[in-house]
Amino acid sequence: MTSQRPCPADDFDIYYDLAQCTDHYDTFPVNKADENQHYLQGVTGLRNLGNTCYMNAVLQSLCSISPLVEYFLSGKYITALQKDCSKVATAFAYVMTDMWLGDSDCVSPEIFRSALGSLHPAFMKKTQQDAQEFLIYVLNELHQSLKKYHQRRSYENGSVPRCCRKMIASEFSIITRLFEGQLSYSITCLKCETCTYRNEVFTVLSLPIPSEYQCSLQDCLQCFFQQDTLTWNNQLHCSFCETNQETAVRASISKAPKIMIFHLKRFDILGTMKRKLRTDIHYPLSNLDLSPYVCPIFRKHPKYNLFAVVNHFGDLDGGHYTAFCKNSGTQAWFSFDDSRVSEIPDTSVQTATAYLLFYSCQPFPIPTEKRKS
Repeated sequence: MTSQRPCPADDFDIYYDLAQCTDHYDTFPVNKADENQHYLQGVTGLRNLGNTCYMNAVLQSLCSISPLVEYFLSGKYITALQKDCSKVATAFAYVMTDMWLGDSDCVSPEIFRSALGSLHPAFMKKTQQDAQEFLIYVLNELHQSLKKYHQRRSYENGSVPRCCRKMIASEFSIITRLFEGQLSYSITCLKCETCTYRNEVFTVLSLPIPSEYQCSLQDCLQCFFQQDTLTWNNQLHCSFCETNQETAVRASISKAPKIMIFHLKRFDILGTMKRKLRTDIHYPLSNLDLSPYVCPIFRKHPKYNLFAVVNHFGDLDGGHYTAFCKNSGTQAWFSFDDSRVSEIPDTSVQTATAYLLFYSCQPFPIPTEKRKS
């Protein structure tokens, strides 16, 4: 059990405290004595186009994934482009190039916003959107733009436990290689005790928050992966009993992605009431152990390291998003608040405003592309 303490003050107070804190650190360029020095790669602000802080925070987080960035900077994406839906991927490549190789302290994401907005008009409106929903749309559209088809023979024979078997995907892309994981649900009928399995792919794992005051990321994970009993109107149909029955359901990870993204479900709905959970969730910056939730046969990279955080300040109907990202070149953490960029100490990365957490099972190399001339 975690200790409880009074709920933290309005997180806008936290936001202003953080803003004052970052004033003690340099903004970029780092060496102010040399006005001609290039800006640090991958450390570039983004202009707010009118309530687009949610977009900026997500783009900064994706920009900190150097294998993804290098895929676009190297031009590899061009050969994978689907002719009928290449706008989003091409625009994403332009933005990543400006953010990683440009010599400006701030660039505009307008080209990417227009490309995505042509498919999803809500993102063209000057209204606040949810960063998690935006992230899922971005990953999906990039996958659709870059997907390839393949056929491969299943290795899933009797030697692989049914609960650990992977789905055979017919499509793959840089997005599936980096972000796609798979959950396996064991479903047990409580009457006949027959157990069946259902697989489900994911790119973002939405975690419940078990406390209103304070808890850890491991508490959230344990809550998500604990066994759940479905009764009354939630009963599932048992093909053996041929009727709806009370059922025990438990999830496990049968395929752990290279990039694990956690969505902390801070926006809660109780009947007609909506509220934001301001729970102070402790999350580790390194060595997050996922082995208790991963099928034993696939525990290749059970420990993950944090490299980006999307923060949300305010309430359900409004607020502000920022991002903390770790630069793969300097290994330093930076705060991205639209056009404002500041270096921050490791101790400032842990906050009560975290909304999206990005973890990697392997350290990122530095993209090898040379800077623009």
